Amino acid sequence: MTREVAGKKLQGLLPAVSTHVNWWNRLWTWRKRKHLQKILNNVKVTILCSCVTVLVLRGTFGSGSFYYSSSSGPPAQDLQELHENLVEDHVNKLRPRELAGDREEKQLEEEEEDEENDPEPDPNVPYSLGPEIKDWNQQRALWLSKNPHKAKTANGKDRFLLVTGSQPKPCDNPVGDHYLLKAIKNKIDYCRLHDIEIFYNMAHLDQEMAGFWSKLPLLRKLMLAHPEVEWIWWMDSDAMFTDMVFELPIENYKDYNLVLHGYKEQVYQNKSWVGLNTGNFLFRNCQWSLDLLDAWAPMGPKGAIRVEAGKILSQTLVGRPEFEADDQSALIYLLVTQKQLWSSKVYLEESYYLHGYWVVLVETYEELMEKYHPGFGDHRWPFVTHFVGCKPCGSYGDYSLERCLHHMERAFNFADNQILQSYGFQHRNLATTKVKRTRMDTIDPLDLQLGVQQQQQQQQQTTVPG
Repeated sequence: MTREVAGKKLQGLLPAVSTHVNWWNRLWTWRKRKHLQKILNNVKVTILCSCVTVLVLRGTFGSGSFYYSSSSGPPAQDLQELHENLVEDHVNKLRPRELAGDREEKQLEEEEEDEENDPEPDPNVPYSLGPEIKDWNQQRALWLSKNPHKAKTANGKDRFLLVTGSQPKPCDNPVGDHYLLKAIKNKIDYCRLHDIEIFYNMAHLDQEMAGFWSKLPLLRKLMLAHPEVEWIWWMDSDAMFTDMVFELPIENYKDYNLVLHGYKEQVYQNKSWVGLNTGNFLFRNCQWSLDLLDAWAPMGPKGAIRVEAGKILSQTLVGRPEFEADDQSALIYLLVTQKQLWSSKVYLEESYYLHGYWVVLVETYEELMEKYHPGFGDHRWPFVTHFVGCKPCGSYGDYSLERCLHHMERAFNFADNQILQSYGFQHRNLATTKVKRTRMDTIDPLDLQLGVQQQQQQQQQTTVPG
């Protein structure tokens, strides 16, 4: 086809194209006009409804009799009925909210009533977590002899139970519930990888032991209810695993019953109230641990006992401010004042970050990712990042909420990358929830190279001996 013929055919098509374009312009103008007309109709209906509402309100407040003749409009009783229907409809819409508010208010009143009905503990009577048990080692050994299959995991290791939890009520700040979810997801991931059972608690088992102290009655209950578990592992809700590969050097603790992050010199010589941390520790299921709980708990009941115990702790421990007794200070107090009784079975771990203070760690993640890899657990790749002083669930904290949430997100993603990499993904950066691919899917996902082996076999079969 020559250029002239093609040009003539193209010129023949131009009028049709022009007609088609003009038709679309008219259609677009018609649709635009219909859209404007629809808006005007909606405005008219809105104005009409507003007028009816004004009439109803005027009739409600008695600003006029609004009687009409039969020829001019509806009678007054019809208008009254219209008003009653509108009011009833409005009430029906509000009723679910009011009922929900009533239920919440009633629940708060019941909780306050329960707290008021709780008897004030007698300062002269030592607090007890429960009946004194003196033969727990014998009881547990007998139970294990009758249930030998429960003594070890499928891999032949001692059984661990990771214990954590949060308050029974929703967080004061709604975003706090979201980060509690991320924190428990992080712990579940680690436990799944290392064959560890997990227990999440949201109940106050003893109203007297609220706040810092709520872990003590829970630990005792779990020890007695799970004789198959060798180690109870407590971990605060604001702590996250950030090395998903690292495993506890449990063989180092065979002669100890309590393992915490801490420093001997700071505890036993300097008597520092921050010489160790009770936000993440291991507790052996044995008689010694029950005895320690019995000695530890009497300083914890809320009220006058806790206040007076706080004064003693502040007088004994260096640098401790004046406030009610907390579980960490109370444990240090026992180790300092009763060293001969307890210290020989307490291992203060400082070779890795069983407790890693978030302020000194979170800004180094990118550098660590460039230089090292998971599995160290120490300054090269911290085992645990603990957000001490952050209160995303509460209404107060030592650090700003914005700062805490930003770095909690980074810590979570730093750990989550180690999970996602098994599936070929990682976060685009530590500050975002968005992920990116790190590898493409293949026909050999298990990297067994079966295809290569099959090709080699076929080549061997087709090769003719010389």
